[in-house]
Amino acid sequence: MASVTLKNITKSWGDITAVNDISLNIRDNEFLVLLGPSGCGKTTTMRMIAGLEEPSEGDIYIGEKRVNDELPKDRDVAMVFQNYGLYPHMSVYENIRYPLKVRKVPKLQHEDLVRKTAGKVEIENLLNRRPRELSGGQRQRVALARAIVRAPTVFLMDEPLSNLDAKLRVSMRAELKHLQHELRITTIYVTHDQIEAMTLAHRVAVMDNGIISQLDVPETIYNDPANLFVAGFIGSPPMNLLKGDLKEGIFKHSNFSVRVGFGECQEAILGVRPEDLELTGPDNTDCSGRVYSFELTGESTLVTVKLDDDRLTIRGPKEYRVSIDEIVGVRINREKCYLFDAVSQNRITN
Repeated sequence: MASVTLKNITKSWGDITAVNDISLNIRDNEFLVLLGPSGCGKTTTMRMIAGLEEPSEGDIYIGEKRVNDELPKDRDVAMVFQNYGLYPHMSVYENIRYPLKVRKVPKLQHEDLVRKTAGKVEIENLLNRRPRELSGGQRQRVALARAIVRAPTVFLMDEPLSNLDAKLRVSMRAELKHLQHELRITTIYVTHDQIEAMTLAHRVAVMDNGIISQLDVPETIYNDPANLFVAGFIGSPPMNLLKGDLKEGIFKHSNFSVRVGFGECQEAILGVRPEDLELTGPDNTDCSGRVYSFELTGESTLVTVKLDDDRLTIRGPKEYRVSIDEIVGVRINREKCYLFDAVSQNRITN
């Protein structure tokens, strides 16, 4: 297996820059997720690693080898696509076998390799079917089997679960994580789904406008966001972000003031996650407002409270019960507040 290294990679089409001077080292056997919204450059980055796009500038290494001039077939990577990419006229067996034929693996080995690989993703009983006879989850397993049958150096996965229903995505996430752990193949996974990123990755690279905004383990990405973009993108529901000013450690919003202990900034943004807010009575609290919406999710309750022109989302226990338009108080956990400069969007730290 091998590491993957990007050195000062840029990809431009005329005046449009999709990826802007990124450098990244993906470790051997690592599961790295490229996470970001549509148009952030994550898929373009993966396509350059695969050899499907040429970088405008910079170098790509797989192991110790520079691969900029290598054809996709010579890079020893396997790609799993969002739409599965199965050959409709071939059986499942022939779909899985196809990479072995392309790489001229001796025919005597095909049967054993295909059946062992099918067993790893639990589709041994589907080998004689055609793709049209399979469910979405079964097609995704076939696509995975075809990718791993020849033991590539690197897996590249482009939103492989996005076409599956919610229940199936959960089970396939667990299978993907187990499979990567078992095979110990360097894996680069592209998604806009933060839950996939947080549950699958050893490390997450959060991308925005062609750059990497933050690269770290999932816990740090969530608990210690480097800037306003990462803070607002990670979390479901997202972090509450309120504009105000910060003077002598006191954040002043149009509705309330709260001492956060440090910092000076004329245009500041206070960030606080829904689980770090608590509903109280309208008196003796940090701020108060009118209930805008109430959602019971099963394991918890989400309450949105209107504060002047802003809204706060509070995650509370499933026993929470409030009424629309009821006046409520909100208590802020000061130990879990984040502060950002509204102009630079950088984090303000003590």
